[in-house]
Amino acid sequence: QVQLAESGGGSVQAGGSLRLSCVASGITSASNCMAWYRQIPGKEREGIAAIYRRGPTTYYADSVKGRFIISQDNDKSTVFLQMSSLTPEDTAMYYCAAGNGVGVACGGYWGQGTQVTVSS
Repeated sequence: QVQLAESGGGSVQAGGSLRLSCVASGITSASNCMAWYRQIPGKEREGIAAIYRRGPTTYYADSVKGRFIISQDNDKSTVFLQMSSLTPEDTAMYYCAAGNGVGVACGGYWGQGTQVTVSS
């Protein structure tokens, strides 16, 4: 069974950086991507970054492009999200996902989320 566990969330001031991690277990070759989503208060969950096994290739939502970087460790059991130039608009619950998809819309399995709060 696939299990995903996020960590690294917390509070940071605007302009700062934060690195999120997601440790995955039970991932097989049937899963071709891992991704990060976020849910901003009052808004729907949105895909912000994804990395695909083939390539690997990465995709980003326009809202985070140039500021966030998704990456994996060598054994692909952990995915990271390096976040820079954070603003209060980035305050959200961040979720790790794995499975299949296209572009930033990769999903199927979900973690429980980690909270990121950015103060002005």
